[in-house]
Amino acid sequence: MQLLQRISVCLTLACSSLSSVTLADTLDNAQAVFDFAEAAYPDLLSPTAPVIQEIQGFYVRHYTDTGIYLGVQGDNVYAIGGAVGPDLVSVGKISSLISVDETDISNLLLTNRREECSFYAENRFSNVSDIKRNIQFTGTLDITVEGSECVLLSNSIPNHNFNDTTAAFATNVSEVSAEFRIPTEPAFASTTTAISLATDNAVFLNGVKLDLLAAGCFGVGDGNIGCNDINQAWRYDPMSPLTMFGTDANNAHTQPDGTYHYHGNPKALFDQNAMSESPVIGFAADGFPIFGSYIDDDGQVRAVSSSFQLLSGSRPSGADDPGGSYDGTFVDDYEYVAGSGDLDECNGMMRNGSYGYYVTDAYPWVLACFKGTPDSSFDKSGGNGGPPGGGPPI
Repeated sequence: MQLLQRISVCLTLACSSLSSVTLADTLDNAQAVFDFAEAAYPDLLSPTAPVIQEIQGFYVRHYTDTGIYLGVQGDNVYAIGGAVGPDLVSVGKISSLISVDETDISNLLLTNRREECSFYAENRFSNVSDIKRNIQFTGTLDITVEGSECVLLSNSIPNHNFNDTTAAFATNVSEVSAEFRIPTEPAFASTTTAISLATDNAVFLNGVKLDLLAAGCFGVGDGNIGCNDINQAWRYDPMSPLTMFGTDANNAHTQPDGTYHYHGNPKALFDQNAMSESPVIGFAADGFPIFGSYIDDDGQVRAVSSSFQLLSGSRPSGADDPGGSYDGTFVDDYEYVAGSGDLDECNGMMRNGSYGYYVTDAYPWVLACFKGTPDSSFDKSGGNGGPPGGGPPI
């Protein structure tokens, strides 16, 4: 423990002499901490500059002369081994040890495929425009690691321009504070949990949430709002070209309080014509990662396919039914057919030993259920985004 305190004190006292740096991800964070610690205290951390390894979600350097492992996970620095002992011990937070600038993600196409939320721990910002209103906004997203959780604090402004000429937002975009928590090590639950009107589905790595379902159903009021019973039949699909939800080019619009949120593919976040596998673009409420649309299938890069299929024939035409052909206007127009596509009933799959959800160009668009347990921070009653359903269609 005395050795650990010497490392911590060394880093803390000397941090004022380290110039501020802009960091792209936590590998750069780790590099800066390791290099600085070695220069300040070479007798404890030697030989200097060993290879950085990725071990169980940590960036690690092993100093063979002293037997110490120094590791970084998210914003946290840890030590183990040698005189430190066999138990992992916290040294402190990167942000308290070195000066770190925020990262500008304005109009950034994501490329990182790391599946642990802790790898994205940093402070992000963007400068973007409300196109129609010709107003400038600054988006903010702070990602930190607290124990076994990643904490994402956002003002709900995206990292790309919004409200283009294709949009018909019911309310103007506003900054809306939101806090989401996801497990650093997501786990499968014994049963799946269907997405619902009560819970936001995910948060993307620009701080904007995913809220797939609408509060409009056939036969309820004017069909636009008020359908808050999740078991109500014939709920409109906001992503159908046959419905009018006023979304912009990124499949997003606003809730009554001005919260900008996606109903489908957040197109500005990843390459839509990829020549390589798509990156992680966000995390579902259960902590599992969300990938873009493309995978490398034995050397061929292609888009993944949903296993939901459009029903054939005509819908019921009773007093409470819309009639007409199954054409995708309603979520009830689809059924899950196991094995008909790449993805499972939640729109995810195991790949390279890890589970994730995928953006698709067909229903359910991103996910239909959770394989793990959604965190309560995504509950809409918790204040992250107003009333259920994502606001009315236009």
